[in-house]
Amino acid sequence: MTTAARHRAMPGETQVAEVRLTHPDRVLYPEQGLTKRDLARFYEEISDWILPNVVERPLSLLRCPEGRGKQCFFQKHATAGLPEYLKPVKIKESAGASQYLYVEGVKGLVGLVQMGVLEIHPWGSRVGRVETPDLLTLDLDPAPGVPWARVADAARRARALLEELGLASFVKTSGGKGLHVVVPLSPRASWLTLKHFSQAIAEELVRRHPKDYTATLSKSARAGKIFLDYLRNTRGATAVAAYSTRARAGAPVSTPLAWDELGGGGSDRFTVKSLPKRLATLKTDPWAGYFKTRQSISGKFLAALKRELR
Repeated sequence: MTTAARHRAMPGETQVAEVRLTHPDRVLYPEQGLTKRDLARFYEEISDWILPNVVERPLSLLRCPEGRGKQCFFQKHATAGLPEYLKPVKIKESAGASQYLYVEGVKGLVGLVQMGVLEIHPWGSRVGRVETPDLLTLDLDPAPGVPWARVADAARRARALLEELGLASFVKTSGGKGLHVVVPLSPRASWLTLKHFSQAIAEELVRRHPKDYTATLSKSARAGKIFLDYLRNTRGATAVAAYSTRARAGAPVSTPLAWDELGGGGSDRFTVKSLPKRLATLKTDPWAGYFKTRQSISGKFLAALKRELR
């Protein structure tokens, strides 16, 4: 069968980015009436923005084949019979090697929608250098009732601490409740070094502001505080991608912000319907310079953090 024949839409199907969508009118976000076709076209429209954040990274995927609010499940391992636009990569795990998924371009991105994926969670490393992460993510997760202004202040304080160490950082909404402070890195340090470094950052912020933050997982320790989740920086852990949708009411999107935009509202302020307009009217990329930033951490860097900040 020719490529053209394989991609030709059949009755009841449609094509987006040369990917055949089955059940294109299936509603994935019932509150907005957003269909599989709508979501595929959304990703096609914003592909230049999201692709640099997801291509060639192992992915964990939240799939909701029947739509948000119905049965959803996480998938991280590849299954048999993958279409050509979804790629497998073998990664060592404690029980042996497993196949993960990754994408290379817009066809792979739209192919995820065909699978019913509503959230894309990439690793902090790329398929060619799985053991050397190239980004750090500090997830600022507020307890119920914590006002947005405090979450924004936490991001600013994390940025200031990182600047003390000579590291540039960027910020995005999680699309849920909080913010992600993201540090691009040259892929040199190990996962263990990254975990220890991010833990030291979180604990230093807690030391400076013990009434505001916690780095402890227990719910009792988190009451009225912001949980500084540094565990996103362990091997195999993930965080939602910049410009990925979330499987939440309103179809929110995890959205990069300029630092001076933090006061503009909650984490779910940008959605599938509103984000394209934002991107079309931006005068500058809020993450300008992100992919050109060259900086790294090391064991010596970690030791300096512990020595100089205490």
